[in-house]
Amino acid sequence: MSCCFKFLLVVAIGLLPVAAGAAEQSSEDTTNMLETIRKKHDFPALAVVVVKDGKIVDRAAVGIRKQGDTTPVTTNDLFHIGSVTKSMTATLAGILVEEGKLRWDITIAEVFPDLNGKMDKFYETVTLEQLLTHHGGVPGTPPLNAWLRARAEQGTPMEQRREFIAAVLAEKPADTSGTNEIYSNQGYAIAGAMMEKVTGKAWETLIQEKLFKPLHMATVGFGAPGTPGKTDQPWGHSKRLWWTAASQDDNPPAIAPAGRVHLSLDDLARYAIFHMEGEKKDGLLKSATVQKLHTPAKGGDYAMGWVVGTRPWAGGTTLWHNGSNTYWYVNVWLAPVKDFAVIIATNTGVDDAHKGTDEAAVAMIKKWLGE
Repeated sequence: MSCCFKFLLVVAIGLLPVAAGAAEQSSEDTTNMLETIRKKHDFPALAVVVVKDGKIVDRAAVGIRKQGDTTPVTTNDLFHIGSVTKSMTATLAGILVEEGKLRWDITIAEVFPDLNGKMDKFYETVTLEQLLTHHGGVPGTPPLNAWLRARAEQGTPMEQRREFIAAVLAEKPADTSGTNEIYSNQGYAIAGAMMEKVTGKAWETLIQEKLFKPLHMATVGFGAPGTPGKTDQPWGHSKRLWWTAASQDDNPPAIAPAGRVHLSLDDLARYAIFHMEGEKKDGLLKSATVQKLHTPAKGGDYAMGWVVGTRPWAGGTTLWHNGSNTYWYVNVWLAPVKDFAVIIATNTGVDDAHKGTDEAAVAMIKKWLGE
């Protein structure tokens, strides 16, 4: 199972004041718009949150939590966000850099001296920054044996990651130029393991303590949301020939830093506000650090967990990412100049999930920005 779809730019759309439940109630036109798109693409559920001027101004959720069950989704439900997790891992790296525990140019060999002679020679000089911008030569597909071991989920998440990244680093890199972008969940797993090594704490603990708790993101968890076997939260879905299958499966903890977070869309909006405000003023991170997180690698458009572009409706720069573990799909657009963000989520990973979420994003941009 892939942690996320390779990002597809398919449309031309090119601390925090919000408390859970404090957003304005969804307007009838937003709910109707979502329901039209949901039915058109046959999604079980579809949800949206819109941020403007530092607060949530619109939110709605339509559909059901699980195919074959009538329980409706709510605006407080939790959604799996797949590779949107990557910018969170990069943000955690920024915190550790500011604390002096890491450097952007620290190498894999510096952090893991015990792997010297066991990893491919090229990886010894790959830096944290290269991993977070997908320029570390790490393959997009993991070694089969390493993946099968990771799927077995034996040991603690921290132990699983260490075993997994050791197996990845022992193989030949996909590229040794240091300049070519290769989108890699494995690269983010290595970056997460580096953070664990220098702190002695699991990535899951670190990111809760240093990012989610300070931003009051109380709904964050890891893996599929909800109680196994129950419909107390939405389930993910995938198309199987002529039917839709509901699932609570997820990628293994070994690649959690690349995409294993779930949370409410209100909490994801808090995170979006933090990134937009952080460009302009110091907060949990210095503005210079946030700006670095938003700066693409030389010659590309991928920063640290964000695809950077420009759109007329945004008044300039946009930050974008999607995420899917093949059972869910989330689409996040930030426009820092306009202090505007739109977040769309569905609990299915079907091929046209990006189309439906893009349509909803366009509708929200038109509604709130008049573009």
